[in-house]
Amino acid sequence: MSQEKHMPKMKTSKTAAKRFKKTGTGKLRRQQAMRQHLFEKKASSRTRRLAGDVDVHPGDAKKIKRLLAER
Repeated sequence: MSQEKHMPKMKTSKTAAKRFKKTGTGKLRRQQAMRQHLFEKKASSRTRRLAGDVDVHPGDAKKIKRLLAER
């Protein structure tokens, strides 16, 4: 019985998995900050503007993909 040496599996960072979603085309999306609470002091137009998801900056995408256990 020969025991082969295998590389260990890459583990997904669960904190990153909750914060980032991958689109069908492979891009990463994230929610915007300042949209969780204390809405009384924020303008309605501001909260609407912050409501949608945005693309992750290309400079950060490589690091985030590594956290999501992608190559």
